[in-house]
Amino acid sequence: MSKPALMHRMQEIAHVDINCFYASAERAFNPALEGKPLIVLSNNDGCAVTRSPEAKRLGIGLGEPWFKLAPRAKEWGLIALSSNYELYGDISSRVMELLARYSAWQEVYSIDEAFLGVKGQPEDLLELGRTIKAACQRHVGVPVCVGIARTKTLAKLANKWAKHNPAFNGVCRWDSIPEAQREALMARLSVIEIWGVATRLTKRLNAMGIFSILDLVRADPVALRDKFSIVMMRTVLELQGTPCIPMEEERIGRDQLIFSRSFSTPITSAAELRQVLSVYGQMASARLAKHDLQAKLLTAFAATSVYNPNDKSFPTVNVKLPMPTSDPVLLTKAAHALVPKIQEGVRYAKAGIMVTDLRPSGNQKPLEIFENRHEERGIGPLLEQVSKRYGRGSIGLGHAGIKGGPDWSMKRDMLSPRYTTNWDELPLVKAA
Repeated sequence: MSKPALMHRMQEIAHVDINCFYASAERAFNPALEGKPLIVLSNNDGCAVTRSPEAKRLGIGLGEPWFKLAPRAKEWGLIALSSNYELYGDISSRVMELLARYSAWQEVYSIDEAFLGVKGQPEDLLELGRTIKAACQRHVGVPVCVGIARTKTLAKLANKWAKHNPAFNGVCRWDSIPEAQREALMARLSVIEIWGVATRLTKRLNAMGIFSILDLVRADPVALRDKFSIVMMRTVLELQGTPCIPMEEERIGRDQLIFSRSFSTPITSAAELRQVLSVYGQMASARLAKHDLQAKLLTAFAATSVYNPNDKSFPTVNVKLPMPTSDPVLLTKAAHALVPKIQEGVRYAKAGIMVTDLRPSGNQKPLEIFENRHEERGIGPLLEQVSKRYGRGSIGLGHAGIKGGPDWSMKRDMLSPRYTTNWDELPLVKAA
């Protein structure tokens, strides 16, 4: 039986979300952080992207720049850490593997949340939610909340309720709550709290007199479809208890892949940028190979900072590949077409590549004279396997394999140990 068909037979859906994920992952290996205001910073230690409950109580907003917070950090007892993506990725994988044990199907929606298909009597479902919550805390060391309902949209709403109402102790089954209480909650919440409803859409709904979630529940789905889209109609039906959003086995943007990052130190030479583009070409190859995709067009670009009053340069180049490919050699060579457009001495703050016109691998086998020997030998997947085993930067093609740590690498001055992915940073346990 196919997974979508199996999902249709499932009675309800559980939405599992890791609380303050980055902060929780840090606390899993450093209990000294418990109870203290903690923030995790974005790339190059820029701004707060995760705040512990204690940090939120200090009034620290999401996206607040670190340079503004740093002068008062000691006064507040505020702890700031750089984003430890290696640790967070590994913790996420462990949680998702654990969740898969509790369901016939699972959709990993993001790095810190997943949907599970569940069935059983109301009390059985609540007990399952409590079991999942306890298992994540015990076996991985991170706290989660669980929302259970007949649709994905209601499951996410139930999860939000469980997270913000201590009476649920982190687990809420939507239909186990009296209808009057559910309607009272929806009447208090703005439509912007609904999954998939953003600021612009909220304003358009408000103009129609739809302000609360309850207003949306009572609206005519067909009328909203005609006014907005089929997506809005599905949202309303889901809120009314009719499942309309199917499971996706894997979430990936099928139209394009982008690899870009701001530099910790500006790049001022074509040679440095060539190395950046080489690394990104290899990363694009690995991602395409992982999802059995090939690209037909590559765009490479670089840019100076908008705050740089002296340098203004935004070179870009589009390269049509000779055939659909995920080969790291071809992608890297294509990215290097940008190098001649780089102005020596100009301070470039950002660069990247984008691959588009994606299609499944093997859809059309090229003629023998056009076959690529690197792709036939699986060079891209081999590089990814080595990187997974020995860490990023352990191997690279051409300029991407230059040792020594380029100055443009991401700034992470407050990085915690990569406890689970680096042998030299394994936690030490001492017996008293």
